[in-house]
Amino acid sequence: MKVCTITCHDVYNQGASLQALALATYLDKIGCETKIIDYKPEYSNTYYNLGKVANPRFERPFVKQAYLLAKMPRRLVSIFFRAKPFDRFKNRYLPLTKHYTTLEQLKADPPQADVYIAGSDQIWNTFLPNGKDGAFFLEFAPEESRKISYAASFATETVDAPYLDFVKDSLKRFDAVSLREASSLPLLESLGRKDGVAVCDPVFLLPKKEWLEFIAEENHPVSGYRNLKKFLEEKYLLVYEAEKSANLDNIAKSVARERGLRIFSVSNIATPYADKSFWHASPLDFVRLIAKADYVVSNSFHATAFSLIFHRDFCVVGRQDKSNSRMLSLLEDMNVSDKYASFFSADLCRRTDFSMTDTKLQKKREESSSYLISNIYADRKILENG
Repeated sequence: MKVCTITCHDVYNQGASLQALALATYLDKIGCETKIIDYKPEYSNTYYNLGKVANPRFERPFVKQAYLLAKMPRRLVSIFFRAKPFDRFKNRYLPLTKHYTTLEQLKADPPQADVYIAGSDQIWNTFLPNGKDGAFFLEFAPEESRKISYAASFATETVDAPYLDFVKDSLKRFDAVSLREASSLPLLESLGRKDGVAVCDPVFLLPKKEWLEFIAEENHPVSGYRNLKKFLEEKYLLVYEAEKSANLDNIAKSVARERGLRIFSVSNIATPYADKSFWHASPLDFVRLIAKADYVVSNSFHATAFSLIFHRDFCVVGRQDKSNSRMLSLLEDMNVSDKYASFFSADLCRRTDFSMTDTKLQKKREESSSYLISNIYADRKILENG
């Protein structure tokens, strides 16, 4: 069975890279011939673009040139040190199709597959460009092919109003729809799909043992740091900030002080209070740093997910960018809503009992696997039962 997935796999974000790897790996395990569609539109190709002006107020003659010159040194350093580990990871681990940069290219020459899967991650977040892009709603897939979503995420509690009709119409294209957050099912129903189900993020499809194999020293040539191993032997609290947060910084410093831990950061955001910053960590470095941490403080969905997989004590701090629903939904599903915090308290230093989360994760993994197998091989079952 040939399967093609489409997701945000190449945006220099650890979680995005890892969920793409996990879904492709799992699909191969259940007998699929899997490819990730190498779709990278212009709007997702600006992270390390030397000519990109992030703030529109600088888009003026002479001002723009001054802005770009000022940003040039840091961007050059970022391209060399941070982008390279991601590029090596992508080239080694992700089974990619030919490269596409526009929806029109995809429509003109779609990669051949029996089943197309949209997901996972924030592909349907209409407050981001990808949520407005028909490619992530499989607009290019041949009409006769089977089309499903796996763990697609709206990430927010609403759809951006101008795109309501677009999303409603696009969802009609799917044979089956699954979301990553159970909390988004009412939103999906309001958009006309009452048959949606909630499944686990792809990183949960692979058990802890398989992630340990990925990050084992002998299996891990793709790294941003040659001397990472010696730091992993220390006692440390790991900080991952997807968005700058004074609350997160205060909690991290307080927990580290109470537990007597050093502070390591794996953020691309400046954390001057950290004892060591691994700001150009590869996706698998990110996993290794979480796997060995004594405590993890983040405002990231995937940092939370891997904390659960590896049984790391953790807390989650809210963000300002409207994307908290995905983290809150995960914590609620795992019955650890008390891990969500806005300020430090002594309760955050308590050791976590992961026996309940393991039971819940295993059940979710089985349900999610059943969804994938039944929908990928649906046509075959129909023929067999014919």
